Amino acid sequence: MSTQPLVTIVPWTFIAQILNLFIQVYLIKRFLFKPINEILEKRRQLADKEIKDARNTQSEAANLKEQYENSLSNAHAEAERIVSDAQKTAQATADEMLKSAEKEAAGMRSRAEADIAQEKMRALNEAKDEIGSLAMDIAGKVVEKEINESDHRKLIDDFLSHVGEAS
Repeated sequence: MSTQPLVTIVPWTFIAQILNLFIQVYLIKRFLFKPINEILEKRRQLADKEIKDARNTQSEAANLKEQYENSLSNAHAEAERIVSDAQKTAQATADEMLKSAEKEAAGMRSRAEADIAQEKMRALNEAKDEIGSLAMDIAGKVVEKEINESDHRKLIDDFLSHVGEAS
């Protein structure tokens, strides 16, 4: 009995299979790998572009945030300055109003003192005139017209001037 070998190499079949393998590799490389590599390259470029855009957007957002924070701090400083100016202005206005009120009160006081002095002088003059007339009447009754009226008036004025100096 003769056994048949399980594995035998037929040279022409082997050469045909190798040629078939090279042709398949060439066709796969040409029609399959090349388009797939092009698609993969396009995807890689798209992903790189998106990453670059995302980084640019992030950078712009950081710049905008910094500008916003600067604007906010400037606004706070400006608000503090405005409040400070308003307080200074209010204080100056209050001081000015107080000085004006003090001046007005001093003016009113001086006018009142002048009015009091004038009223006092008028009252004294009225009292002098009243005293003078009473003294004249009394003296006229006592002396019964021995002294003339001008001499009597002179005596009364001297008396009143001494009374005015004493008060």
